[in-house]
Amino acid sequence: MLSEKRKSFLIFFLPSMIVLAATVLYPLIYALFMSFTDSSLKRRGLGDFIGLDNYIRIFHDTHFIGSVWTTTVFTVLVVTLEFVFGFIVALMLNRIRFGKKIFFTIIIIPMLITPVAVGLIWRLLLHPDLGIVNYMLSLFGVEGHAWLGDSSLAMFTVVMIDIWHQVPFMILLLLAGLVSMPSEPYEAAKIDGAGRLQTFWTITVPLMKETIIVAILFRAITAIKTYDLIFVLTKGGPGTTTEVISYHIYKQAYTFLDTGYASAMSYLLLLVILLLSIAFIRVSRGKPQAQ
Repeated sequence: MLSEKRKSFLIFFLPSMIVLAATVLYPLIYALFMSFTDSSLKRRGLGDFIGLDNYIRIFHDTHFIGSVWTTTVFTVLVVTLEFVFGFIVALMLNRIRFGKKIFFTIIIIPMLITPVAVGLIWRLLLHPDLGIVNYMLSLFGVEGHAWLGDSSLAMFTVVMIDIWHQVPFMILLLLAGLVSMPSEPYEAAKIDGAGRLQTFWTITVPLMKETIIVAILFRAITAIKTYDLIFVLTKGGPGTTTEVISYHIYKQAYTFLDTGYASAMSYLLLLVILLLSIAFIRVSRGKPQAQ
């Protein structure tokens, strides 16, 4: 006879664990094994076992190294700009006494749109001949541009679109941190005659440390994995100007049909994300103070 706890486990937890294993664990293990083979969609089966050849090949692949640099530039730009702009807007919303819900609702609307829809909308808006952006610029005598087709503007354009889409997430997290902060330190600073800037650096930033780290962590991870926005907007172009790691992996798997090599790159990307997460978690905990 099974105990009540075991019955509850079998009834409620075991089915969900089976589904999780089938949809997450099995593909991960399968992809890991595939990364050690010369598997290709050009032929049936997993191919031959080649050991670490795919992983060694990664570090000699100039296209992969270029996609790493592109991803790094993209991630640093979007995370930095979204954090700065998001913090400024969060501070402003935190001071508003009337109409805060209306402003907040308007601001988070872009975050509710899927990345694919965002990409399609902005492709139409930025069309060099039919887009409204170039039309509005022409009203002021400014010449339009091929925003997504010019190698000197493509990365800047993608970054701006990502900021428009994702900055509400940063605002949401930072505003939640600001609202939850105690009022006593601010009252004490006001009595001591501290200015706004001094209060911000000595009270707001230290108290917001954990929230800031969490916000930067989530955005950095999602920015590193960016794929859908790039796919819809530029497909990594012009040339390889906006070819981030995720899109480069996609090209190897489904354009060149080299699934074994693509699996190896995917696991290397997963390792980078795991290391980044561990580093941020350790920083957020801080160093224990000596007694």
